[in-house]
Amino acid sequence: MTNTATRLITLIMLLQRQPNQNATQLAQELNVSVRTVQRYINMLDEMGIPIYAEHGPYGGYALVRGYKMPPLVFTPAEAVALYLGASVIETVWGPLYRTSARGALAKLDNVLPDEQRQEAIWARRSLLVSGLHQIDPGLAAPHLEKLYEALHKRRRTRLLYRGRNQPEPLQREFDPYLLIHNWGWQYCLGYCHLRQDMRFFRVDRILELALLDETFEAPADFDIEAYLAGQPYFQTYVQVRLFFAPDAALIALDNRAHWDKLAEQPDGSVIVTFTTPDLERAASIILGHVAMAEVLEPQELRDLVIERARAIVRRYDGGTGDLRLETGD
Repeated sequence: MTNTATRLITLIMLLQRQPNQNATQLAQELNVSVRTVQRYINMLDEMGIPIYAEHGPYGGYALVRGYKMPPLVFTPAEAVALYLGASVIETVWGPLYRTSARGALAKLDNVLPDEQRQEAIWARRSLLVSGLHQIDPGLAAPHLEKLYEALHKRRRTRLLYRGRNQPEPLQREFDPYLLIHNWGWQYCLGYCHLRQDMRFFRVDRILELALLDETFEAPADFDIEAYLAGQPYFQTYVQVRLFFAPDAALIALDNRAHWDKLAEQPDGSVIVTFTTPDLERAASIILGHVAMAEVLEPQELRDLVIERARAIVRRYDGGTGDLRLETGD
């Protein structure tokens, strides 16, 4: 779908957003050669787009000060991307952005040229995004808007929170820094005054939430991206290998979308690999959806599945059953 007209518009946008980019930088952004960028600059000049060049080590191409692109200049494919993007935002964040997403789509309907609008209408009927590892967004909805407001206004919150496997909730004062959507759950990252350290709180586990009058400022030297990069749950995942015997191979083949890799074996069996955020999620997937598969690795997951399977048997047979499972070498 990329053509010269699209690249020319993109070039103008790049210069509008960040002036004084040299030809090499622009070539990398557009995925073309430096010579092609220079040809595009000449084409824009002939079209009357006011571009000038500044020489020197910090120089480059720039638009004449005050020049702005006409609003809403989209190709049909870009219009589709905007429509689908708004739909994804609504799916991921639920009520928090539902009204805004639908309002944005209504405005696009009113201003887009007919070609772009028809392409977007076709895409909405023909391309569907659903699921996205989405846990019911309604579980977090009661507190998500308050946390969003606290983030905007930098207001401290007081929350009653029940942590994982903690039957009794604790009251905490919390400065929210960032909302995160990860593997279907909404989290809030911030400073917990009870623990006097940074903490993640899963929004659906918040039982009560109140905004306090006291405000806060995140430390000037706090790098959110660097912090997240060091958090195992958000950066380290468990890779699982499963074996489907020939009589269960169809289950693996019918669920290709779940696997990162699938390898059919000469005897009709199938080996698949997939990635999850932790062992708990992997165990729930295996016990809930692909119980016919055998875990090849990691060993810790094999052990966890056996433990959970035995617990299920004990619960259903009154604790007298004997489940004999081989744990492997």
